[in-house]
Amino acid sequence: MRTIPAGLQAHLDGGVTTLCHAWKVTRRDGAVMGFTDHDRNLSFGGMDYLAASGFEGSEVEDKGGLSAEGGDVSGGFSAEAIRMEDLSAGRYDGAKVEAYTVNWQDPSQWLLLRTAELGEVRREGGLFRAELRRLTHALDQVRGRIYGHRCDAVLGDSRCGVNIASPDFRATAMVSAVLDDMHIRVSGLSAFAERFFRYGVLLFMSGAANGLTVDIEDQRKAGGADELTFWLPVPAGVAVGDTMLVTAGCDKRFSTCRTKFANGLSFKGFPHMPGSDFTYGYADGETAHDGRPLYE
Repeated sequence: MRTIPAGLQAHLDGGVTTLCHAWKVTRRDGAVMGFTDHDRNLSFGGMDYLAASGFEGSEVEDKGGLSAEGGDVSGGFSAEAIRMEDLSAGRYDGAKVEAYTVNWQDPSQWLLLRTAELGEVRREGGLFRAELRRLTHALDQVRGRIYGHRCDAVLGDSRCGVNIASPDFRATAMVSAVLDDMHIRVSGLSAFAERFFRYGVLLFMSGAANGLTVDIEDQRKAGGADELTFWLPVPAGVAVGDTMLVTAGCDKRFSTCRTKFANGLSFKGFPHMPGSDFTYGYADGETAHDGRPLYE
C-alpha cells in the first residue's frame, strides 16, 4: 500500500489543491533529466524539473495482469530538453521514467506515482509521443527453448562461452567515408576476412554518436577498405574520423560455431535433427546406414 507523506496528505485534505505532474527520465547511458507540466521549473528530491519542455501525460488506467499498458507522455523538441536526433539515435530506448505528483506551491510535498520504461516513440511534426510500459511487461514474454537447427544462445553470453573481448573477434576501426545512412567505409579491419563481422555489432567510441551501438548486416572489402552495411540507419552526425569498436557476428549455424569460433562443443542448437521433410521419406536399399548424421 502506498503511504502518502503527512504534509501532502494535509494538502489533499484541505480541499483546494495546487498539484502538478513531474517526470524523471534516466537513460541507459546514465543521463538524467527532469520535466514538469507546471508553468515554471520545480526542484525537489535533489533534482530540477524543466517546465519549458512541453511535457504532458495521458490518462493511465491501472489494470491487473502483465500487459505493457502504462499510458504515454508527449512533449516538444528543444535544446535544453529532448532533441530529435537523440530520440532517432535510440538514446532514450528503454529509459526509466518515474512519474510524480507535486504540490507546486511547496515542492517538498511530492509522491512517486509509478515507475515505467520508455517504449515506442512516435514523432508528430515538432512533437513526440512516447509509450510508457509498466515494468511488469518484461514478465509477459514467451520463455523457454525450441528445437531448431540453429543456436539459440547469444554470442559471448554464459551459454555460448566465446570470449568476444578477444582481439581475435574484436577490432578498433575508423570511419573513412560515410556513403549514406545505411553504409559507411572504415579502415582498421584489413586483418579480418570479408564478412567476418557480418551480423556483428559496432560501438561508436567518439564523435556525435559516441556510446551508441548499431547492428551490422554485412561487411565487404572495397578498394582497400571495408564497407559496412547496417540493418537500420546510422545515428545522425557520424563523420569521417570517428572511431568505433567492431565485434564479430554469428549466423547461429553449427559450421560457423565450429570453424569460426572453435566452439562446437558448446553449440546450443540441434544441427543433426532431421527436418520436417524427413517425415515423408521412405526406406530404400541404396541409403548407407553406417551411423553418420543424416544432416550436417
